[in-house]
Amino acid sequence: MSNPRVGFIGLGNMGGRMTRCIVAGGVDVLGYDKDTEAAPRFGATASNSIREVMEGSDIVLLSLPDSVVIERVVEGEGGVLDHIRPGQVVADMSTASAASTKRLARLFTEKGAFLVDAGISGGAAAAEKGALTLMVGGEADAIARLQPVFSLIATKVIIMGESGAGHTAKLLNNFLNAVSLAATAEVMVAGKKAGLDLHKLLEVLNASSGVNFATLNRFPKIVDGDYLEGGLTSKLMTKDVLLYCDLLHELGVSSLNSAGPMASFGLATALGYGDVISNRVVDAIGDISGGVRLHKKKD
Repeated sequence: MSNPRVGFIGLGNMGGRMTRCIVAGGVDVLGYDKDTEAAPRFGATASNSIREVMEGSDIVLLSLPDSVVIERVVEGEGGVLDHIRPGQVVADMSTASAASTKRLARLFTEKGAFLVDAGISGGAAAAEKGALTLMVGGEADAIARLQPVFSLIATKVIIMGESGAGHTAKLLNNFLNAVSLAATAEVMVAGKKAGLDLHKLLEVLNASSGVNFATLNRFPKIVDGDYLEGGLTSKLMTKDVLLYCDLLHELGVSSLNSAGPMASFGLATALGYGDVISNRVVDAIGDISGGVRLHKKKD
């Protein structure tokens, strides 16, 4: 299938950006979102229902908040499974429960169709540029059919294994992201209160054993007042950590390090930062540490 028809359900923060990249690659996208203005905003053709997307597409991508919403979209009345065709491929780009993904994949198999889990990493900035990393689980033939679309949104596609493997890898990655962001935010607030030059502190960290994604890519911007708005929110980060804890419970692995990010992003939500980018966790920690901000407000 050299020119597959592509549908996209969920045109939010990440889904919308991925849609824009696919359209920019010369592929028409039939989009559906509860926000009826989302599809034209990202260059897609607007659809009025999930049914229209399923009937008008060979490949369908999902980008939804969590497994509860995914299950409702897939299994609910008028949902994906009500209109799936044999041979049709659906790729779930969401962050979701691996156990739920495996169960849904079996329902697709019963219909002669395929569900591929394709966790994404790189955030809004990478999604904007079509430079995401994908961690993928599912049937090899179905994944191969997705590659032309994946090439428009990602620079690295890593096939992790069978159904659920992609979402499992995504949860493991997101947990480390949560730990490093929360811990670095705490360190930067402490550095500010200690009177350190934060640019020099970051130079030390990035040349030393404390280096991580947050020190390299987030805080060089945050210390100058740019929070890189548009990425994963604190509420969604908390959801991801909870999914990680559920996964470890299923695997029989002790989760000894989840309390820190749970407390940090829970604090951010409690103080009103839940629906903005999770980088604002540094302001939440600053709030309870004497009203600390890493940067001076511009006049």
